[in-house]
Amino acid sequence: MGKLLSLLSRDESTCCSAQRYEVFLDFENAAPTETEREVFDEVQRVLLESERVLDLVQCYKGAGKEIREAIAEPTQRTQTRAAQAVAPLVLKLRDCYDHSLQIQRVVPRLLGSLVGGPMSPTQHLEQQQALVKQFAEILEFVLKFDECKMKTPAIQNDFSYYRRSVSRGGNTLNMSGNEDGATPPPHIGSELANRMSLFYAHATPMLKVLSEATSQFVADNQQDLENTTETLGTMAKVCLRMLENPKLVAQFSREETSLLVLRVMVGLVILYDWVHPSGAFCRSSSVDVKGCVRFLQQQPPAKAEPLLNALRYTTRHLNHHSTPKNIKTLLSA
Repeated sequence: MGKLLSLLSRDESTCCSAQRYEVFLDFENAAPTETEREVFDEVQRVLLESERVLDLVQCYKGAGKEIREAIAEPTQRTQTRAAQAVAPLVLKLRDCYDHSLQIQRVVPRLLGSLVGGPMSPTQHLEQQQALVKQFAEILEFVLKFDECKMKTPAIQNDFSYYRRSVSRGGNTLNMSGNEDGATPPPHIGSELANRMSLFYAHATPMLKVLSEATSQFVADNQQDLENTTETLGTMAKVCLRMLENPKLVAQFSREETSLLVLRVMVGLVILYDWVHPSGAFCRSSSVDVKGCVRFLQQQPPAKAEPLLNALRYTTRHLNHHSTPKNIKTLLSA
């Protein structure tokens, strides 16, 4: 179950006191119960693959040099070299895209266990910490992947070159004169290539997939709209309170867990903003956006800036007329 201290306990001094979020979600050691096991195992298989996919994008070395040479001097030799350089990269990009489909598939299954039913959102957080931990790990993967993708323009450039080459040469790259041991040309149908092109054209492709999967879950389960947004908002508040409480942070056994919770908090705000009809920034929002932003601004720039930029550029309602000016000002700082 994890080292849960207390969940959304109320200040007993008055009957109308505001809620306090003093909860330790065990993002390091939470283990599934028997009732969680089936969903947990299914999601875990996807998360294990996430590690490999993240490594692919973090270590991505583009074929820019070979592509430039093939464009500047379009001979058989330069085009073959470019094709040989691009071929294994396209296979990696297809792996990443295929993984996004797995995320799209398991997120509704995970949300189906974490919201709705006889339990309240707070009871789900209390009693299903292993699944909460997995949802947090998906959010962290999504933000990490998109951050790497935004820093790697070669990804889109390489795939664009591949598509142009296929268009010129039929269905495969021109690899005549292929050297022994070279990666064979990838065979990607036009429909799949179009979907991949749309995926990589987006600034934050994994976040788009996650947002759409969550929105589709809500559309298919309208009775759980309020429970879903309340769960996202509550979890975001819990993450903020954990980070603000030195006693809770001290319980982390690994230093990187603090950064995980920080990323998860931001991911939850963004996801809430995409799913809730009025977004995360309006006055009626149950997300403490100001608290999240102010806490981020207190962190070292290397940690804070990518996450602040995610709030600035990947949310849906920040520039909406309902967003208070002080929130816009705070995020423009």
